[in-house]
Amino acid sequence: MDSHIYGATRDLSLLVLSLLFLSAYALPATSSQINSNSVLVALLDSRFTELSELIEKALLLQTLEQAVTRHNITIFAPQNEALQQNIDAEFKRFLLEPRNLKSLQSLLLFHIIPKRIESYHWLHAKHATLSGPHLNLKYNHLKSEHFVGEAKVTRPDDITRPDGVIHGIERLLIPKSVEEEFNARRSLRSISAVLPEGAPEVDPRTNRLKKPVPVPVGAPPVLPVYDALAPGPSIAPAPAPGPGGPKHHFDGESQVKDFIQTLLHYGGYNELADILVNLTSLASEMGRLVSEGYVLTVLAPNDEAMAKLTTDQLSEPGAPEQIMYYHLIPEYQTEESMYGSVRRFGKVNYDTLRLPHKVVAEEADGSVKFGQGEGSAYLFDPDIYTDGRISVQGIDGVLFPAEEETKPVKKIVPAASKVAAKSRRGKLMEVTCSMLGALRQDHRFTSCHS
Repeated sequence: MDSHIYGATRDLSLLVLSLLFLSAYALPATSSQINSNSVLVALLDSRFTELSELIEKALLLQTLEQAVTRHNITIFAPQNEALQQNIDAEFKRFLLEPRNLKSLQSLLLFHIIPKRIESYHWLHAKHATLSGPHLNLKYNHLKSEHFVGEAKVTRPDDITRPDGVIHGIERLLIPKSVEEEFNARRSLRSISAVLPEGAPEVDPRTNRLKKPVPVPVGAPPVLPVYDALAPGPSIAPAPAPGPGGPKHHFDGESQVKDFIQTLLHYGGYNELADILVNLTSLASEMGRLVSEGYVLTVLAPNDEAMAKLTTDQLSEPGAPEQIMYYHLIPEYQTEESMYGSVRRFGKVNYDTLRLPHKVVAEEADGSVKFGQGEGSAYLFDPDIYTDGRISVQGIDGVLFPAEEETKPVKKIVPAASKVAAKSRRGKLMEVTCSMLGALRQDHRFTSCHS
């Protein structure tokens, strides 16, 4: 009986020890915490500071932490010079726009392979990246050089950690999907920059073209934007032909909807979006204008500026529309173009859809200031939305047109009528007349009766 008890006790102890061993072995694999020896910590503290900043801006730290907990990773890190000087400025601006966050994430994840590949394991092969597309690894045996796609590896095995390795490369790797999206946006901007040839003749009675001019597809309209404005507080497309005739080649409604959604995601411009969509019909009217081929620049006051508006300023009929018209410029302007203009010319007057008022812009404190005096506003959030046809620039104040100066009225002062001054008699004459009056002899002297 004791042998059975001893055997059962021995089996039970072996079972407990095995469970403890399995639990201790499994804990490191399921832990999601990143230790100080991780390759991600090394990347953030390394010489690749530009790549680290882009990863933080793209909100990818949590995604990379999850990837490191599942498997080793290989990071191909471009040099800082490649992200500062050797990259196209327009392409960098495209990546940093808030609405292109997915493109930036795809580009950065294209530099990471969910597998550990060190320099001595470099083989001619294709490996899938975290973004999906594959990277082709090459090795030149004659020169002993490593390549990732067309980029040369300048620092092989620059940083090695237990959960990954970092190789320094000479330039940025761009996936085909990001390149196609950037080229589509750039081609749209080039289309918007095409100027019409010749001056069209407009009949002033009917406001129509006397001789229809053939317009190439994608060109701006031949008539200015003011001819597309209907009288009154609402905007309506005029009978002026759009680019290419009635088949609208620009989807203005989608573009306006896209920029309003961008305002909401950007944050701080909910009041403006509410006015455009709910309080007025400006959103739909702006979509019609863009469909006709016109371009617009929206000076968007933020929520803090809109909260300062009083009920008297918004209670009058058509007041919200008139306020918004003064913030719509019938040109395509970006932060770079406006700042360059004010730097070169000092003060620039931009036309608005609130005729005949204009917005005055000038340089102030290294930025662009609109308006004058206490009612001025600064360019606060530049290039919130730029797609080649609609540009949204955030400002920190609500603009109002300058009131017309009233001419001073000259007060007519009536001329004072001349009154003949009575001659004053001397003191001796008064005493003499009073004495003669007492003796009743004053009637003999005429001077005493004057």
